[in-house]
Amino acid sequence: MFSNEIARLKTLGVQGLLFQALNLLTVISSGLMMWKGLCLFTNSESPIVVVLSGSMEPAFYRGDILFLTNPADVPYEIGDITVYKIPGADIPIVHRVIESHISNTTQLLLTKGDNNPGDDITLYNGIEWIERKHIIGKVRGFLPYVGYVTIAMNDFPQLKYALLGCVGLVMLIQQET
Repeated sequence: MFSNEIARLKTLGVQGLLFQALNLLTVISSGLMMWKGLCLFTNSESPIVVVLSGSMEPAFYRGDILFLTNPADVPYEIGDITVYKIPGADIPIVHRVIESHISNTTQLLLTKGDNNPGDDITLYNGIEWIERKHIIGKVRGFLPYVGYVTIAMNDFPQLKYALLGCVGLVMLIQQET
């Protein structure tokens, strides 16, 4: 199946293989630089996230990709859809602000999933309110269902490695032609 590709790799020699590796590293570093630039532009540690649960239906469904911004001096308002992360929790949560209080210079928020019966206090791990430091960003836009690729790759790691292998082979073949 891959005998032709393996034969091409053997004909490249050491210098050709190093050139291919350098091309791959260039692509990866360019992607990382674009991601970091987007993080700086949006003031968010993760400007693009995937919805992993149905707690925000019908506003957002599992697999939707969300685009976030986190304006530094703009307070969050009731009705804003935020993505936040509580210390000790691994996965960010996408929920709507239902209460907001300003205490001195700190804004305190209470959130709730549109499809959930109650507020998120039980998700806060002992914290009564979330603060701005917990918020990753405010939802500014979304692409429906495109994130299912990410969900599938997390649920089936074999798929991730197969896709990475295919991408590598395509890059190699393109360099040859």
